[in-house]
Amino acid sequence: MLKRLNHILGTLVVVLASTGASAAEWKFNNGLPEGRGESKQLETFANEVAELSGGSLKINVFHGGSLNLKDNDVARWLPRGAVEMGLVWANYLGRDVPALNAVMIQGSVGSPDELISALPEIQTIYTEVLSDLDIVPTGFMALPLLKASIFCREEPVRSLADLRKKKLRVWSNDQVQTFTKLGVSAQIVGQNDLYVALQTGVVDCAVYPALFAHTISLHEVTKYASYLYPVAGVPYVLGASKGAWDGLSADERSAVSTAAARVWERTNEYSQAEAREQAARAKLTEQGVVFLEPFSETDRAAFLEAASSTWLELAQDAGGKAPEYRERILRVLGR
Repeated sequence: MLKRLNHILGTLVVVLASTGASAAEWKFNNGLPEGRGESKQLETFANEVAELSGGSLKINVFHGGSLNLKDNDVARWLPRGAVEMGLVWANYLGRDVPALNAVMIQGSVGSPDELISALPEIQTIYTEVLSDLDIVPTGFMALPLLKASIFCREEPVRSLADLRKKKLRVWSNDQVQTFTKLGVSAQIVGQNDLYVALQTGVVDCAVYPALFAHTISLHEVTKYASYLYPVAGVPYVLGASKGAWDGLSADERSAVSTAAARVWERTNEYSQAEAREQAARAKLTEQGVVFLEPFSETDRAAFLEAASSTWLELAQDAGGKAPEYRERILRVLGR
C-alpha cells in the first residue's frame, strides 16, 4: 500500500509540474559538501544532461543538505517526489531499508581489490532493491578507494586500547555495532554536524578518510590521525523518483542514463588512489595534523573480525533477502 501511495504521489508531482514553466527543471539533492569531488561530478552530470537532452531537461544540484532533506530519509522523500533526484547511499539506509544496508558494511572487505571485485554484484543488488521502492537507479558513482583514519582532538590515539577511553564519531549503525564489540563508545554524527561536534567536545575522535578531511576543515578541530581500515566504499546511486522518471520523454531518459554512465566511467578508476591518499596526508600535515603510525596489525585484524560478526548479525536481523545478498557478495569474494 505504501509503495502504491508513493508512486501515486510521485506521479502527481510530475503532472502538476508539467502545467508550469518549470516542467523541464529538476532538483537533485546532494548531501555532500560542495567541495567534495563527488559534488563536482554531479555538476558535470547535470551539465551533460542539459547538453544531451538539447536543453529540454535541466537538473539543478543542491549541495550540503541545503534543501533540508536528510540522507537517512531518502527512501521516504525521493519516492514521494519531494525532489526529482537524489544521491542514495546504502550506508544511510539502515533504518528504512536494512536489507540494502546489509549488502556490504564497513570492515567487510580487507583490501581494495576485494572491494573492486564486488562492485558489479553490489550494483545488481541495489537495482533490484531500489526498483521495488519506486526509486529508479539511473546510474552509479564510485567512491575513491579510501582509508579510514581515526582523527582526534587533543590526545594521540594509535590503538584500540587508547580509543576505548574516547567518544568516537561514526557515520553508520554497523560501525556503532562493530566498535561496541571492541569496547569503544561510538555514536553517529552527520557529515554536516561533525565539525561542531569535534569543536565542542561532543566527540573526541572521528572515523574519517584523510582524502576528504579538507572538505570539512577537519584540520582545524583535530590534532592527530592514525590509519585503521580500508573503507568498504559502496557506490552512490543516482536515484530518481519513479513518478518523475515516468514523466520524461524517451530522449530525456536516454540523456540522463547516458550522462550517469559517464559518471561511472569517470569515477570507477583507482590507479592513483594511493598517491591521492599520501598527498592528502601531506597536506594535512602541513596544516598541523600529526599522522601517527597506523593501528597495529593485531588491532586491525580485531576490527575486521568484529565487522564480520556485525555483517552476519545485520543480515540476519534484516531478514528477507538480506542473508542471500550477503552470501552473493561472499561468493564473489571467494569466501
